Amino acid sequence: MTFTWLMTSLADATQYRAQPSPRMSESSGTLKHYFVSSEQQFDAAKMGMWLFLVTEVLLFSGMFVAYAVYRAWYPEVFALSSELLDWRLGGLNTLVLLASSFTVALSIHFIQKNEKEKTVVLLLLTLLCAAAFMVVKYFEYTGKWSHGIFPGAGFAPHDGYEAYNIAYAPQFFSIYFVMTGIHGVHVLVGMGIFVWIVSRVVRGHFSAAYYTPVELAGLYWHLVDIIWIFLFPLLYLI
Repeated sequence: MTFTWLMTSLADATQYRAQPSPRMSESSGTLKHYFVSSEQQFDAAKMGMWLFLVTEVLLFSGMFVAYAVYRAWYPEVFALSSELLDWRLGGLNTLVLLASSFTVALSIHFIQKNEKEKTVVLLLLTLLCAAAFMVVKYFEYTGKWSHGIFPGAGFAPHDGYEAYNIAYAPQFFSIYFVMTGIHGVHVLVGMGIFVWIVSRVVRGHFSAAYYTPVELAGLYWHLVDIIWIFLFPLLYLI
């Protein structure tokens, strides 16, 4: 439901202007009747995105609390189970997402300067980074599944991993798969949004006077990056 709200908010935002002239907005018909001015309309769009991001933080906060509680109860189990996570792959994905955060920030900068070609290139680089992240997660997941490492009742390590079949290890991997899986869904949603943004930039729908959807998509992507920055040390390093 939250993803539906996000897409609706972005769609509505395509009618807003980031640095508008009230006269221009009113004459072009972009100012909705329930707003006093185009500036108020832009502020409302950004406020709506921030409220959505707060709900996302609340969603992941519940999972972080579950992680903290189980780790406090079974620290030895969590320390042993985390040995099955490859910190090098997690570190690679961290670098990939940090790079994508940089490219999306630059894309907003260049659309503000009306440099649309650079904006498209940077958004495509962001998409490439997101795809690389998902490819790494694919190899991570399949590598674990091939050895019987599944969440919950399906946890049955074999082929040399039997030593990790201990009490409460399934809980660790349930938390791991749920948290990284939901984060992965957010990455896929972000990729879909950027495909849509790129198509709009190519068609000339965004400019220095009209880039609110690009900025809102960037805010969403920064949250996706920040969440991973917390997931990586908690699951892979500690």
